Amino acid sequence: MPVITGFDIYDVRFPTSQSADGSDAMNKDADYSAAYIVVRTDDPEMFGCGFTFTIGRGNEICAAAMERRALPLVGRDAQDLCAAPGTTYRELKSDSQLRWLGPDKGVEHLALGAVMNAVWDMAARSAGLPLWKLLVTMTPEQLVDAADLTYLSDALTREEALQILTAMEPTRAERVEELERTGYPCYTTSAGWLGYSDDKLRRLCQEAVDAGYRHIKLKVGGSREDDRRRLAIARDVIGPDANLMIDANQVWDVPEAITRVQELAEFRPLWIEEPTSPDDILGHAAIRQAVHPIGVATGEHGMNRVLFKQLFQSGAIDYCQLDACRLASVNEVLAVQLMAAKFGIPVCPHAGGVGLCELVQHLSIFDYVAVSADLTGRVTEFVDHLHEHFTDPCLVTNGAYVLPAKPGYSAEMLQSSLNEFAFPYGTFWAATPKGKEEQQRLAQRNGAPAVFASVSGGQQR
Repeated sequence: MPVITGFDIYDVRFPTSQSADGSDAMNKDADYSAAYIVVRTDDPEMFGCGFTFTIGRGNEICAAAMERRALPLVGRDAQDLCAAPGTTYRELKSDSQLRWLGPDKGVEHLALGAVMNAVWDMAARSAGLPLWKLLVTMTPEQLVDAADLTYLSDALTREEALQILTAMEPTRAERVEELERTGYPCYTTSAGWLGYSDDKLRRLCQEAVDAGYRHIKLKVGGSREDDRRRLAIARDVIGPDANLMIDANQVWDVPEAITRVQELAEFRPLWIEEPTSPDDILGHAAIRQAVHPIGVATGEHGMNRVLFKQLFQSGAIDYCQLDACRLASVNEVLAVQLMAAKFGIPVCPHAGGVGLCELVQHLSIFDYVAVSADLTGRVTEFVDHLHEHFTDPCLVTNGAYVLPAKPGYSAEMLQSSLNEFAFPYGTFWAATPKGKEEQQRLAQRNGAPAVFASVSGGQQR
């Protein structure tokens, strides 16, 4: 049986700040980045890839935490780990010393999610199935065993989770056939980054309409005048019937959020996303009550299932925007999807970032097929950036994700991209001021290779 022999971890950064891709009111100079891991076995054909998403500085901290999270896997039977991802998750999570750094939040949680993303990728590869199809073939009992339901029994019991999944099981195949014909609906954020000029905004909005998108999202949270002007441009291009969403990326206090959204109501936004601190549950509830019928959406910075539980219980949101890399992989995503189904909240995953679109397409497909059986109000984010760096890039046609068909979680990056964009020694970064500064810093600490951590047989090399 294949045995896990080691792993490689890379600090991968892309210079998106140079073109203002990813720019918003909070994050003005994002370099889309991934702390990326490849878990290897003694069978070259059996491996798993995973990552978590950051926007530049600090990515190396996530990489260091991932090494700590992945070390217990070395020497283990890979098939055993893949056969019981819930058990694997709980074993890794049970490290009390690492857990103390969270718990269930921050870098240690991002690292756990990245490593478990690699485990799920390996499990799907081993089964010869794309991840969404692996999940769809699992029984309700297997799915609930994989889900992290701790601290949730006051909102969702194991029995309720089983009931939700069991009710959907007989008709799963029908919904798979439907999505194979139609794809899973998505919206685009690519037109609306805050750093884009008005001319570029207008052009990209028109391109989105021409490509079949009926949902387009713009960043807000700049000046009042800029927000109104940009929304007027977008509404003029997309017409009165298309859906326009706005995203403030946490920059407002609660009273300001209410005022600013009310001022933009004439443009009829479908939702306001992240209007205030992502941890402010009561603040979101107050905003939702004040700006209705405009919806409130949040979740990309939702640190764990407990926060989502409270958002649901307090009636604070209209749309749940869970993130495939902020939560602790599929295990925690399953718990949030099940709670959302119980509370009747559409799941519209966040996907603005390198590789997130590749991951969340699997989660959204599974959610419709096996959990919600409902596409009402459901639309998953798409940004048209950096897909060319993946071996199985997502495909969008006429405003919908095409169902991925290759085995795995679509998480594997091209080795050529790793060689070029590993920070700071990759060929792109090596000669840049940022790269040289980091090389100098590392040299003072005895240096480091482009591969952040390479582990074999439990020993770092």
